[in-house]
Formats: sequence, structure tokens, C-alpha cells
Amino acid sequence: MKVWIPHPAGRGLLGDVPPGVTVEVAESPSRLPSDVTDVRFWVPPFLSGGDAAALLGELPDLRVVQLLSAGADAWVGRIPAGVTLCDARGVHDSGTAEWVATAVLSQLRGFPAFAVAQSRREWAYDRVCPTDELAGKRVLIVGAGSIGAAVRARLAPFEVTFTLVARTARPAEGVHGVDELPALLPEADVVVLLVPLTEETRGLVDAEFLAAMPDGALLVNAARGPVARTDALVAELASGRLRAALDVTDPEPLPADHPLWGLPNVLLTPHVAGSVRGLLPRAYRLVGEQLRRLAAGQPLINTVSDGY
Repeated sequence: MKVWIPHPAGRGLLGDVPPGVTVEVAESPSRLPSDVTDVRFWVPPFLSGGDAAALLGELPDLRVVQLLSAGADAWVGRIPAGVTLCDARGVHDSGTAEWVATAVLSQLRGFPAFAVAQSRREWAYDRVCPTDELAGKRVLIVGAGSIGAAVRARLAPFEVTFTLVARTARPAEGVHGVDELPALLPEADVVVLLVPLTEETRGLVDAEFLAAMPDGALLVNAARGPVARTDALVAELASGRLRAALDVTDPEPLPADHPLWGLPNVLLTPHVAGSVRGLLPRAYRLVGEQLRRLAAGQPLINTVSDGY
């Protein structure tokens, strides 16, 4: 059985490789290490999409696609029959939660304005202060999975209150259903988006969603760009009524002439939440575990069903 991975460093991070398994490095679909025959386990490049997915039809013996991303939206609906799709749930919890905490604090404490002032050698105390603060805020986390739990753990020391929302309510855990959002949004100072991109979540954040948020609230998108309708986002943010911190956009990359770039109440980063130095060790621990499970005939973990 051949296994294709995208990083040369991954070889040393897999742990024990089962007997009879050959690990080869396929850094991109245009640079394949060997014939496609007997490739049964494939790890596509991180954040790859259409171009990489096109290779699926050329791997006749493929049985498992193991993603390095928590989201599987670029692959759902494209996996051939008989092939199992697995995501990297758990791998990105710490990195994404750190980005969310950083983005929330940066926006509330005015760091973007201070960074601009620094570039101008301007002492901006009188212009920027007093800033907002996180203490006492009501945080609504939309996406109560493992990343949502990691975000909650990191924000809990800041004296905030939480409301969690998932696809379906889990009353025993205090988790609300997404259908309750219209009643929950007016009570949220910070709204954090962590949902996967599915047909149900595409366009979830529309004009009605944004209008329900209170004046001065902060929207944080660490999910996928199309979860929010860009035209509605631009219209509401341009009014100055809300603030946003966006790691993802639609389209992506964001064109240089897009109006989101110029809004002073928007913090933008280029889809970097999961791109941290600890990514590969965590990711390849998962890949190694999946390989050993497959070789032993055990069920795989993180299998994707209904887009999740």
C-alpha cells in the first residue's frame, strides 16, 4: 500500500508506519512521486481545493482521503464511491482559538489604530483612548465543536459570559440550536463564527443576521468566507455600526480594490488562523494514527458525513 503525503517533514512525524506501507511525498498534483497504482491513502496539500481534488479520478486504488484542514467543504460531493473522507478535527483547535482571542482583543483594545499610528510615528493616546475592553462582554459562539470549546477556554479568564450555538440544540450541555439565533444575536457583544461551510451555513450571516446584532458589536469570522454574505457585510460595516475581524473572505484572496480593505472598523488577516508552527506535528500525529487504524482494520476517526 502506498501513502502520499504533501510534506517531506511528514515522514519523521508519522510515528510507526505499519509493515507493507510505503510513504511517498506528493507535494502537489503536478509533481507526483510515482505511478498512481496502489495509492490507497492520500493526504492532499493543506487548504487545497479544486486542482487537487481533480486528482481523485486518477487514483484507482484510493480508499482514504485524509485532509489537513478542519473544513471539508472543497471536497464534499467530489469523493468517489468507496473512498472515505476524513478531516483534521482537533488539529486546529489551539491555533484557531489563539487567532480568535488575538483578533477579539486586538479589535476591542484598538490595536489596529495603534499600529497605524506607529507607522506614522504618532502618539495616539488622545485620539484612540479610552478603548473598549473584553471584560464583561457577552460572547456568542456559533459552532459549538472542538474549536468552539478551545475558544471558550481561552476567553473564559476575561470575565465574559458565553452562549453556544450548534446545528441542533443540546439542552443537556446548554447549547442552543441555530434556529434560535434571531433571539440570541441582540444579546451578543461578540459573535464568533466557527461553523463548517455547508449548504445550511452558506450565507448564514446575511443582512437580517447583522441587523439583529446590537450597535458596536464585533463579528469574528474564523469559519469560511461564504458563511457571510459579502454584500451584506460591506453594507453594514460601511455604516460604522458594527466591527469585524475576518480571517476568511468571499472571494478569497480578497482583491486589492475590494471595499473591505479600506474600512477602519475591519481587521483582516489572510486565512492564517491554522497556519502555525505546531500544525505539522499535530497533523501528522493524526495521519499516523489513521494509517495504523487502516492497517489494523479498525474504524477511522474524523470521517466526514453531511459536510461535517
